Amino acid sequence: MNHNQATILKMTDMRMHGMARAFKTLLEAGIQPQFTLDELLAHLVDAEWDDRNFRKQERLRKSANFRYQASFEELDFTIKRNMDKNQILRLSDCGWVKAHHDVLITGPTGIGKSFFGSALGNLACDHGFKVYYQLTGRLLGLLKEAKKDGTYLKILAKILKNDVLILEDFGLSSFDEGSRLALLDILEDRHGRKSTIFISQLPVVNWHGIIGDSTIADAIMDRIVYGSLRIELNGESVRKKMYKNK
Repeated sequence: MNHNQATILKMTDMRMHGMARAFKTLLEAGIQPQFTLDELLAHLVDAEWDDRNFRKQERLRKSANFRYQASFEELDFTIKRNMDKNQILRLSDCGWVKAHHDVLITGPTGIGKSFFGSALGNLACDHGFKVYYQLTGRLLGLLKEAKKDGTYLKILAKILKNDVLILEDFGLSSFDEGSRLALLDILEDRHGRKSTIFISQLPVVNWHGIIGDSTIADAIMDRIVYGSLRIELNGESVRKKMYKNK
């Protein structure tokens, strides 16, 4: 084993896989004289940085539990569904996550709400934010069960650790008392501290009624509506059009 091979082995042992691959590639291609020592070091460090960042993004996507593996670049602005391109593109720097703003995505079934929400979540992962995607009813049901076995506060703490929480099918069914209180606890923890994406077939104006119990609904809506960004889609089902064209 020569000196360079030993160096690559040490890099790999230290889990500097990006740097090891870059150094091996340079050796195989022949390190050109135009590489100064500073440039060579910068090249290797950049390779390691990019590799670690890529692996971090992949871990974040895996733990997010996305329904769709949708990218922001795949969003189709040619479809007539009231999607304001300028408004959407302003979300691409994830400033809304840094500012702890919520995003409310509403519209009829099949219009692309879930895809858009997943695209925003994937973009947040690209920026290094931790994301969790879940059906609203399933998450609230999990919390109701957690109250029985004493893990309620532990699960709330896990939810709070996510920079972005995506609640799919919000308001698809009416809320009972346990669901309302669990939702209020989630939003109380996250309001002004983390971001939440709500995906719903119902217009926001109908959410108060579907939540029920006007006092609790007032408290929940107060935490959802003010300071949030609204994406109100409409038009014919994109899914229906896709099946028609097959």
